[in-house]
Amino acid sequence: MDLSLFDAIKAYGNKAVTPAGATAKTEEPQTGFKMMVEEALDNTADATAKAETASIQSVAGDGDMVDMVTAVSNAEMVVETVVAVRDRVIQAYNDIIRMPI
Repeated sequence: MDLSLFDAIKAYGNKAVTPAGATAKTEEPQTGFKMMVEEALDNTADATAKAETASIQSVAGDGDMVDMVTAVSNAEMVVETVVAVRDRVIQAYNDIIRMPI
């Protein structure tokens, strides 16, 4: 069974690991950074799915070329934004790790 990054993040968000290694359902409402990341990933998945659909329709001769180019450009912009945010988060993490105690 193939799992995507989105499936792994959602599964991690729904489970909490206890000290004994057992998993328990969390009762916290989704707020803050976790919710922002999940929304960004969902938006990225939606944008790429729309781009794929538009591309398939265009190749099959059923779609409009302008719609396909617009969908692919939007997906590219969303993916570039997610990558930029990821890079900044990693940079911030590395800066925090390097801080003297």
